[in-house]
Amino acid sequence: MENEIKILGRWIYNEFHIDISAYKSNQMNRRLTNLMARCGASSVGDYIRMLERNPKLKQKLADFITINVSEFFRNKELFDDLRDKIDKLLLKEKPRIKIWSAACSNGAEPYSITIIMDRLTPGVRHSILATDIDATILEAAKRGEYTANDVKSVDNLTLQRYFKKVGDKYILNEDIKNRVKFKKHDLILDPYESGFDLIVCRNVVIYFTQEVKDAIYKKFYDSLNDGGLLFVGATETIYNYKDFGFGKASTFIYQKKKLC
Repeated sequence: MENEIKILGRWIYNEFHIDISAYKSNQMNRRLTNLMARCGASSVGDYIRMLERNPKLKQKLADFITINVSEFFRNKELFDDLRDKIDKLLLKEKPRIKIWSAACSNGAEPYSITIIMDRLTPGVRHSILATDIDATILEAAKRGEYTANDVKSVDNLTLQRYFKKVGDKYILNEDIKNRVKFKKHDLILDPYESGFDLIVCRNVVIYFTQEVKDAIYKKFYDSLNDGGLLFVGATETIYNYKDFGFGKASTFIYQKKKLC
């Protein structure tokens, strides 16, 4: 089966330009084997033929690999901590900051950041970039339409101020949507922009090998301004953060050390 997974991996790379060898192999192999079984495929060759005939099945595979799971203010207490650090460590230095939400999935994360910035600095438009490897999920993010589950951590006041309920959907207001620039980007293969004051990348690198993680953290460091912050997920403690030049601003927030 391992050789068959390699065949599927090459097909995935050719179709989606996603290198699954960057992911933890046991975990990825198990996920793909389970997905094939649920589709009723008897072999990798059979599964590939099914994918080539069925665009919906092909998109399901892309979503499965890119792990498109997100919600507004996921782990709300951590976002409260982030808001405090933005206020005390970034906005004290400059009135406008540059933010990158990497692997942003359905947009809930960068829009959460945008709402925080609107609350902290009313009327100020910051530079907010949101990227993901999946072009389909980026189009969904641009629409700004969410389910009740997506906004389950949003308090009523924020819901009333920034969303309009239409049927069973919660529609984000246009002003917040227009403040975020979405762009397709592969954390492993593509070059990184620079000059960021805050990079948010949560619940993604946990799936990668340690070698790939370290390369990403190094590139995040290089992309940050001195004193800039890196906000990671609640299961993504960077134990070797000092190796990259970071200090700890909080449990899941790391700060690029300022040059003397």
